[in-house]
Amino acid sequence: MRKTLTALSIAGILANTLILGACTQMPSEKQSVSDMRPQISFKAQSEFVQGARVLVDGLDLGSVGDFLDGIAAVRVLPGMHKVTVTSGSTILLDEKVYLGDGVSRSFIVR
Repeated sequence: MRKTLTALSIAGILANTLILGACTQMPSEKQSVSDMRPQISFKAQSEFVQGARVLVDGLDLGSVGDFLDGIAAVRVLPGMHKVTVTSGSTILLDEKVYLGDGVSRSFIVR
């Protein structure tokens, strides 16, 4: 009888240890890096404007429709930039702008 009680006690202790051991969670840490580069986007006044080309510092990055405000943006390095929007040979926007870390700037293109 004594051996049976001892065996049952040991079995119970082992079962509790396994159950409690399975319930514990290893500590975890999540790290991420925020992209603080400045952003440039555009507000197009018409459908025609959405096809206009975007140039930042002379580099063609795509059309205005690719970077509409609230949908997508061009990320650039902090500093002074020349933003130009052209439609054929017509210049719709030509501005020099300084953008610092974390700044989001939206240009209205008419």
